[in-house]
Amino acid sequence: MLPYHLGCPSWNEPAWRGSFYPADLRPADTLEHYCRVFNAVEGNTTFYARPSVETLQRWARTMPDGFRFCAKVPRDISHEGDLREQVDATAAFLQLLAPLAERLAPLWLQLPAAFGPARLGELAAWLDEFSQQSVAVEVRNPAFFDKSDAERALNRLLQERGVERICLDSRALFACTSRDPAVLHAQSKKPRVPVRPAAFSASPQVRFIGGPDLDANQAFLEPWLDKVAGWIEQGLTPSVFLHTPDNHLAAAQALRFHTSLRERLPGLPELDVPPPPAEQLGLL
Repeated sequence: MLPYHLGCPSWNEPAWRGSFYPADLRPADTLEHYCRVFNAVEGNTTFYARPSVETLQRWARTMPDGFRFCAKVPRDISHEGDLREQVDATAAFLQLLAPLAERLAPLWLQLPAAFGPARLGELAAWLDEFSQQSVAVEVRNPAFFDKSDAERALNRLLQERGVERICLDSRALFACTSRDPAVLHAQSKKPRVPVRPAAFSASPQVRFIGGPDLDANQAFLEPWLDKVAGWIEQGLTPSVFLHTPDNHLAAAQALRFHTSLRERLPGLPELDVPPPPAEQLGLL
């Protein structure tokens, strides 16, 4: 059992075949294999589409009890209209996710850049409706990063409710000068905001978005290794999710993070990573 949660944006990544996943692994078995190594995943898929009841039941049967699925609130709730008018839709979404039980922790509310200080009342009302649910919030409006009254108001609102402010770090991505289409696409889509390493509850949340060069990413990860190690030593249970531009190397980045964290916390257990398949030697 790890004292923190570690994972990737998803488990369904065909590029991992032959490296993280065995080359002959059936798509239906990828989640089980993923859960043998990592104990958390970002629920990015729920931001774009709601899974079926049958899919959720299958996930619940496969995910171990200690696994964490950080489901994102669907974008038609978080990005369309007043949050106070989305209470029923949110409740229906939580009911759909009920088979995951305690694995759903926290629920992630990713707000658009247009969601600014004038709308904090909406956020407070929405959070109060779901005070029994573990929630983490990601903001992208520049006013929440300028150390002014707006940012202090946001932080106070979240802290009073024990709601995490998701720590987003995209510095490594934007430090990359590659002209690779995957990098350019990621740079056009991901937010470029200052880093705010917050811990407003017992479960701080970190999203690290790196470039395609894991060695280059390491310099940006070093402060997070110190921060996460410190949180663990304080008795907190942080969650850390590692991205790369097309996520082809996300699993490798997550494995590397844990290896580096063990250098700071030698008591951490190793991850249960299956060995790569042995190469078959051809006949001479």
